[in-house]
Amino acid sequence: MSVTQPIKILAINASERKDGNNTVILDYARRLLAMRGAELEVVRLWELTMTPCGPCGDCNFRTTPCEVRDDVAGVVERMVAADGIIYATPIHGYSAAPLMPAFIERSGTGYLRFDRRLTNKVAGVIVTGRRYGHVETFSNLVLNALLNRMIVAGFGFPSVAFGNQVGEVLEDEEGMEMITRMLNRMVDLITVLREHRELTGHDALAVEVPNERARA
Repeated sequence: MSVTQPIKILAINASERKDGNNTVILDYARRLLAMRGAELEVVRLWELTMTPCGPCGDCNFRTTPCEVRDDVAGVVERMVAADGIIYATPIHGYSAAPLMPAFIERSGTGYLRFDRRLTNKVAGVIVTGRRYGHVETFSNLVLNALLNRMIVAGFGFPSVAFGNQVGEVLEDEEGMEMITRMLNRMVDLITVLREHRELTGHDALAVEVPNERARA
């Protein structure tokens, strides 16, 4: 892949609200990333047909992807094709909006766990909400990114923004600064990884072990 090709970042928007603060932040992210020569695509989970994990109970033992047919597999392929991935969620009841854990469970257990196809993707996390649960939710999503062997772009405090009414998150100066830093850091990390791949012809961070269950 040439370093001159646009950087592609995929955001997973877990808000059920079409025009809520999550959308406001992601619109800001799209504009900022465009100035850095990167493209942002947003997956709106509320638009998907996403079947919750059921009672079959064989996910921990099967060796092939989930047999449930819905939109999750297609989103996973878009994640694999992207250079970077952003998990973006509002706070509902002190934690991520329900669509986010549902998606993480279906995509992770059903598809990603077999060979960790997101290894070395650059990851970012954005959390919005009125007052409580931001850092805890941020930490949970960072752990998921690490589980999938992604490289988390951090640059200071957590990239969380406080606000209640639509648009108020943009008034959180420190939160917006952290989100801006994170987005720029994502572009920088992706650029470094691309340049190394172009110069050497291989991935410096390649991992031979397919997943965490493959132990000596």
